[in-house]
Amino acid sequence: MEIQEDLNLKKEITRLKEKVLGGEMITRQEALELFEAPLEELCEAADEIRAKMSGNGFDICTIINGKCGRCSEDCKYCAQSAHYHTSLVETYPLLDTDALLAEAKKNADRGVIRYSIVTSGKRLSEEEVDKLCESIKKIKEEVEIEICVSLGLLQEADFVKLHAAGASRVHCNLESSERYFKEVCTTHTYAEKIETLKAAKRAGMSICSGGIMGLGETVEDRVDMVLTARELGVKSIPVNFLNPIPGTPYAENKPLTREEARRCVAVFRFMIPDGSIRLAGGRGLLGDKGESCFQSGSNAAISGDMLTTAGITIETDMELIGKLGYEVKLCNV
Repeated sequence: MEIQEDLNLKKEITRLKEKVLGGEMITRQEALELFEAPLEELCEAADEIRAKMSGNGFDICTIINGKCGRCSEDCKYCAQSAHYHTSLVETYPLLDTDALLAEAKKNADRGVIRYSIVTSGKRLSEEEVDKLCESIKKIKEEVEIEICVSLGLLQEADFVKLHAAGASRVHCNLESSERYFKEVCTTHTYAEKIETLKAAKRAGMSICSGGIMGLGETVEDRVDMVLTARELGVKSIPVNFLNPIPGTPYAENKPLTREEARRCVAVFRFMIPDGSIRLAGGRGLLGDKGESCFQSGSNAAISGDMLTTAGITIETDMELIGKLGYEVKLCNV
């Protein structure tokens, strides 16, 4: 009985792969079924979809913590939240142009093609947005690199300014499904996140949005999160794996296994076949630095350190990307 069921699941993988390659989108129920499918066959099919729909391009970015600590929001995973007592002691206001420019140059010199400025807090003030616009203009004058921003719940007018200054993409993670999000954060809403992404699109910018696996969510929550991203037209999907931070409510959560991580990126590839499935925070917990995920449908990554935790060095990532036969280039511009 089990052998027959396994054969049926393998046939279903092939059917859904052909459906996707034929230009159709899989349904919610079909995505949920893939979470039960044989892992190796699933990952092999996801990588085939990646190769045929996205080619061998690998979109690599870095992030800089442009404003750190004392965040008003109560996101239960975050070391920067003022609601929790963590080991994070460093706090500082928005970095000046010289600091942001120096980091952009350092990353571009190492082959990085995207540079994301991330700030703590619910949103930047109008004064801070204007200050950052001046910094972005300077970076674009001196460095050949794409500028992405993750600045909280800004308005369309803010994004118009940032786009005019030279920023091309806005990041705002959904984190989980709409159903589960209220368990993750209570100081802002899912609707506010969605409106932020829509406002960025109206301002002419591309959008980047994914979430964190390992918050206590169900498989259904993971699928629903990506379905929401798909409906919004998101093509860059960060996949974070929770790094439990002592002092936060999720300190005792069990990190995902490598097999669980591979399954997530493989299913997400089936759901957004031409997207950049981007490994992000927590990649270092996998042991192989994400290599098996990059062979299971993922074709993008955040390199270097994360906001408050260590990441994988740019040099290590560049070596891995080359080893796997990828070419560093902008995807889903």
